[in-house]
Amino acid sequence: MRTRTLVTFMVMTVFLFRSDTGLAQQAMVFDDPRVGLAAGLFDAEEAIWNLNMVASVPPSENFIGVTNSDLAFKGNYVFQGNYNGVQIWDVSNPAAPVLAKEYVCPASQSDVSVYENLLFVSGEGTGGRLDCGTQGVQESVSSDRLRGIRIFDITDILDPQYIHNVQTCRGSHTHSLLKNPEDDENIYVYVSGSAPVRPAEELPGCSGMSPNEDPESALFRIEVIKVPLADPTQAAIVSSPRIFEDLTAPPVHGPTEAEKVVFAEARARGEFVVDMGARTMILPDRYVAMMSASYFEQEGITEPTVADTNAFREALPDIMAAMMGNAGDEDRGPDQCHDITLYPEIGLAGGACEGYGILLDITDPENPFRLDAVADSNFSYWHSATFSNDGKKILFTDEWGGGGGPKCRETDPMEWGANAYFTIDDENRMHFQSYYKLPVPQTEQENCVAHNGSLIPVPGRDIFVQSWYQGGISITDWTDPANVVEIAYHDRGPVSAENMEMGGSWSVYWYNGYIYNSEIARGLDVFELVPSEFLTENEIAAANTVQFEYLNAQKQPVYSWPPSFALARAHVDQLERNGGASAEEIASLRAEIDQAEADGAEAMVRRLQEFMEVQN
Repeated sequence: MRTRTLVTFMVMTVFLFRSDTGLAQQAMVFDDPRVGLAAGLFDAEEAIWNLNMVASVPPSENFIGVTNSDLAFKGNYVFQGNYNGVQIWDVSNPAAPVLAKEYVCPASQSDVSVYENLLFVSGEGTGGRLDCGTQGVQESVSSDRLRGIRIFDITDILDPQYIHNVQTCRGSHTHSLLKNPEDDENIYVYVSGSAPVRPAEELPGCSGMSPNEDPESALFRIEVIKVPLADPTQAAIVSSPRIFEDLTAPPVHGPTEAEKVVFAEARARGEFVVDMGARTMILPDRYVAMMSASYFEQEGITEPTVADTNAFREALPDIMAAMMGNAGDEDRGPDQCHDITLYPEIGLAGGACEGYGILLDITDPENPFRLDAVADSNFSYWHSATFSNDGKKILFTDEWGGGGGPKCRETDPMEWGANAYFTIDDENRMHFQSYYKLPVPQTEQENCVAHNGSLIPVPGRDIFVQSWYQGGISITDWTDPANVVEIAYHDRGPVSAENMEMGGSWSVYWYNGYIYNSEIARGLDVFELVPSEFLTENEIAAANTVQFEYLNAQKQPVYSWPPSFALARAHVDQLERNGGASAEEIASLRAEIDQAEADGAEAMVRRLQEFMEVQN
């Protein structure tokens, strides 16, 4: 494997000027080691800065060539979702992950979450089976189909037991676990489904009609599942909150001029170019095959002709409108969330919901309600959300293009496909601060799009590690949400030098001192932070004192730091970096901490911590 390592070369995000809206404008950086990396599946060239790659392991045979998705953590295990099921990695030694268990159970996307002895897995596509069979489901209506949440007992992690499922009308694209601090008897699963509504003949009560026609429509709502911990087999939907009420269609930016050319060329070749809400995309062949087969079956066509295919092409706009839930409701806002990040300790959730970013009150887990909603014509598809540790800020990612196309090219606007940063005031209203986008151009062969990430628990700062698909991973400091700065990264060259083939970082999260990356095509990566001018050895050591028994990034935990000499020194480092004390004061504080450590004076360290937290 060829690696290009940075030692002294530093690339900073450049801000050119302030526009008349008062927002910093970000520029693309071309003199960067990530530009021009050689392609390859398992031998691509790499660039890395302020990180150390600890390990990289490929998928097992049953999962290679199939999309790896999200991650969850429990003890010394990493649960990696895959469209073929779940891989469980033993990371007792992070430098040498071992595949402890592979559980073949196909479904898209197989997003995963864990709590105590339970594992939850999302299923949305029409091919998922209740029995986890690999043969799929061919019938348009079938009692064998699974679309919703699978529940496994992982008391023995090496022998998961499939104990229950909860079916939903639109399946589960993603889900989030909510553990209410006031309730030790139940947990809740918030389900976001984005697929078409299944027939009532398959699941009674499912209606894909407009809410104007059917107030009980399965559109324009999320699902809340209640899971009794004493008997998880009794898990069931307890509410379907309509958190999108009264939202109107958001402003949209449409395609770029370069994209218009690409779409015109695709139409000329006979490909299917469709509108999905605010997004225009070239429909992948596998979706054309599935949707046309369904159309022909409904029309009673067994051997379609060219005329039948043309009829399908003409019907496609109406089919897509029905799928997106906007038939007859063009002025309505979103009918689904893509992802909901729950922060139960502050009673809030951030919903990334197609055309809006939504702030929810979740103090009553069964009945969440909307506090605020923001829209932005620069955003295409609100994908995920992350709060600052104190809950006073929130960032949203924009999965412009849906993850299947290149959106970090030189011709792509920096404000499109970016993160957007907001402060949250005392009335729970969100106020826009800035955008941040991966600052280096990627190629036509790389599906570079903003995706999942998590906070890194550096005390006193908001540090975010984030996936960008084939843009790699990027770590940013957003302590000042109006001035976001990249401080570390890792990137590989494209999977293929000739064609756009899926790959890159689906999700990347910090867990108990290491950074774990779910690589769509290449497996599992493990990284660790290294000291730099942006992050000191003491700050990294203090972050690593934060330890969890389990972690689901969409159930955001509160970071708190146990008393330690590393924490005290980290605060002093920050005082020095921020000019909060004179050189003499800094030297004196460090000497006192050194002496306290030599004397074993824990009480003095705690007093120093309190002093320095006030200073920061």
